[in-house]
Amino acid sequence: MDKHVNTSPVGIRRPSLVGIVNITTDSFSDGNRFLSTRAAVAHAHRLREEGADVIELGPAASHPGAQQVPADEEMRRLVDVIDQLVTEDIPVSVDSYQSATQRFAAARGATYLNDIQGFADPAQYGELADTGCRLVVMHSVQRLGPATRVRTDPAEVSRAMEEFFDERLAALEKAGIAHDRLVIDPGLGHFLGSTPEPSLRTLAGLEQLKARFDVPVLVSPSRKSFLRALTGSGLPGIGPATLAAELYAARSGADFIRTHDVAALRDALTVFGALEAVKESGR
Repeated sequence: MDKHVNTSPVGIRRPSLVGIVNITTDSFSDGNRFLSTRAAVAHAHRLREEGADVIELGPAASHPGAQQVPADEEMRRLVDVIDQLVTEDIPVSVDSYQSATQRFAAARGATYLNDIQGFADPAQYGELADTGCRLVVMHSVQRLGPATRVRTDPAEVSRAMEEFFDERLAALEKAGIAHDRLVIDPGLGHFLGSTPEPSLRTLAGLEQLKARFDVPVLVSPSRKSFLRALTGSGLPGIGPATLAAELYAARSGADFIRTHDVAALRDALTVFGALEAVKESGR
């Protein structure tokens, strides 16, 4: 299952689906729901049954105002969950920017490390090279720490994003991390700014971003602030807006889509793929 491209039943290319399991007290959409090992593992199993290719474990929230969680607490939250999933041969991603947690996750068998800071510490690169994990290098305007509420200029965000990936990917590869182990995430929502425009511009330019850097791209529009601001919907009703953004990303070539609602995206991609296949067959 450790692939960044999957095929639907009708043969249409589709992204890998990354199901989110937040083992946190304050995640903006599901804090406190999966704090126990039993609840987290059960949710991971549900997401797998719904079609998740990868399960991503998040031991700390990263939205504006999120609580700071020490690395030892992140590891305590993760240990039993990651051990059980790895034993079951389920590909696991761990979402943490703390080097101690990343080291721990790699040692416990994680397939992916997802860092919202984009692996900011060059002193860690040699160690990362030795892990064999695939690295999800995320961009944010904050650079360090969780998201903040800051107003940004969309054009400037795009320029800074390209510069960030140019520099960071080159540094990681120079340290011995193979190009095919790298995945980029442009960041969305408050990671790009407090208004919808930077996120919309980023999603609209996804094909160009992917072509420029020639690595798989992961996106995570699921329930993000820019969709709520754009539509005026709250969390209970944001599902349709999320699905629209995810389908747009899939059509634009996203290789991974990180989502809370795997079943909805799986079914939408199946229908979309079937329609595209019929369209192609009639030409």
